[in-house]
Amino acid sequence: MPKVLRIINRFNLGGITYNVSYLSKYLPPEYETLLIGGPEEEGEESSLFIPHSLGLQPTIITELRRSVNPLSDYFAYRKIKKIIREFKPDIVHTHASKAGAIGRIAAYHCKVPVIIHTFHGHVFNNYFSTFKTNIFKSIERYLAKKSSAIIAISKIQKKELSEIHKICPPEKIHVIPLGFNLDRFTENTETKRKLFRTQFNIKDDELTITIIGRLAPIKNHYLFIDAVEHVLHHTSKKIKALIVGDGETKQDLITYLEQKKLSYSTSNHGSATFVFTSWIKEVDVALAGSDLVALTSKNEGTPVSLIEAQAAGKFIVTTNVGGIKDILAENAGFLSEADDDEIYKNNLLKAVENLDQLNRSSETSRKEIVAQFSYRRLCSDMDILYKKLLK
Repeated sequence: MPKVLRIINRFNLGGITYNVSYLSKYLPPEYETLLIGGPEEEGEESSLFIPHSLGLQPTIITELRRSVNPLSDYFAYRKIKKIIREFKPDIVHTHASKAGAIGRIAAYHCKVPVIIHTFHGHVFNNYFSTFKTNIFKSIERYLAKKSSAIIAISKIQKKELSEIHKICPPEKIHVIPLGFNLDRFTENTETKRKLFRTQFNIKDDELTITIIGRLAPIKNHYLFIDAVEHVLHHTSKKIKALIVGDGETKQDLITYLEQKKLSYSTSNHGSATFVFTSWIKEVDVALAGSDLVALTSKNEGTPVSLIEAQAAGKFIVTTNVGGIKDILAENAGFLSEADDDEIYKNNLLKAVENLDQLNRSSETSRKEIVAQFSYRRLCSDMDILYKKLLK
């Protein structure tokens, strides 16, 4: 029975937790898997309910944190080495940057036979200065040499890693898209829609534009606010803009709305145009209650919110970053470059004005998306790669 030690950065609400949980639960029964990772950080929602709902009990490494801290990182490394020596895995599979760095070094020093890392995104664009970015690239090149294989979650990401950032040769990178249980986004949608819109006091004649994700500079929610403001000035339709998530830029976004004299609320009461909902665990309910989904990031890996939005049959207006172009089905959304705010604003306006027609066209891609990003397909692909590397 091959043993797999799976290491995640931290258990915060997002697509990575779903993927590692499905892999830990639904790989073929000949595998034994241990799942470990750090806790959620301030401003984040814990995602431990996801593995717990599947009967999994992950091990929490409290020192495994997002920021670089030599002392905490050292203790995390020591704990992971201890787990490796006790569990004796045949495969150590790390997910995302911090877990990938500490986990792969620990696995290499413990002589684990197979070491794999999945890039769910990367920090090589728009996160840090050129100097810091080059340091991170050098670290990733070193770690790639110690890895048996690298997994990219889209073809675009593979090209970026191999050709643009030159992390490792393309033959070492395997493309395995994300996988989820998307059935819930297609079930009981009318009931969920009524429930959500009642909860957030959304009227029947209000068109709801929803953006989902961490409130952080890289997510560029300022563009979302600007684009909604542009729509308000050019349409007669009533608009409700929902900001689903939480994080470090929340107060700055509130200040930005106040400067623009745009109404907002941090509760589910009142008639404000913009509503900060904080984190919502039942994202299928939120999407059922929404009419249009937006994303304004300057950098992404493969944003889960857009996969889920397509599974829910919602039209998308997004920036063209990371692997988004790979996951956006034909007729399912409008793309614009991350530095072209005017086109983004006009795309959002065009989507609002033509939403009924656009949603009908995007509905045809729903079944395709549900099949393409199934957790069953994810587990099958990973099983094939694991067996190939173990041989």
